Amino acid sequence: MVDQIKSALQELSILEKKEILGRFFKTGKGEYADGDQFIGVTVPDQRKIAKNFENKISLQELEKLLSSPIHEHRHCALFILVSKFEKSKDLKEKKEIVEFYLKNREFINNWDLVDTSCYKILGRYCFENQDDTILEDLSEEDNLWSKRIAVVATMFHVKKGSFDLLKELALKNLHHEHDLMHKANGWLLREMGKKDQKELLDFLNLHYRKMPRTTLRYAIERLDEDIRQDFLKGRI
Repeated sequence: MVDQIKSALQELSILEKKEILGRFFKTGKGEYADGDQFIGVTVPDQRKIAKNFENKISLQELEKLLSSPIHEHRHCALFILVSKFEKSKDLKEKKEIVEFYLKNREFINNWDLVDTSCYKILGRYCFENQDDTILEDLSEEDNLWSKRIAVVATMFHVKKGSFDLLKELALKNLHHEHDLMHKANGWLLREMGKKDQKELLDFLNLHYRKMPRTTLRYAIERLDEDIRQDFLKGRI
């Protein structure tokens, strides 16, 4: 089954796309995705392949696909995993998928892989079980992707109007050295503001002066221009 998925993806690969994706996702020496490999398959095509195989592949086989050095293989595996989790009505099966995700998170090692999967699996699981220990523990790990998983997974909470966990985790890693964390924190704060602008403004009033500039710009992107300028110029 794994070989069939790989072959199906290979048939949809585009050489020019392969080169573009490699540059876009920073696969050069010393960059955050150093060594990641692409074959040039678009995300819509990856989703189509995932849909075709999601009911035919076991978690054991899926682990082989998720551990592939090819980025699109891993992404397709995560699309399948998300679908399995969302369609499952069995609590034991959902827990098994969560454990599978955590066990294999070393392969969830680029921002798109994180962002399209973590809140739909870990975030939802933690919210529905009213236990955020998994995300709190990930936020403490000395690993960029674990930290990004933790904060982006709070998207599920934010969509449900629950903001405390996001604020806690954003502050915990507010001054992380990597720009990808600055962007993630700002993005999630912006999402909070879309749900409740007062929550965002109250948070910003307390913390915006010590925020990295990237985080602040992301967070205030949807605010009125005059308010944005007040924050950017420190007039609040």
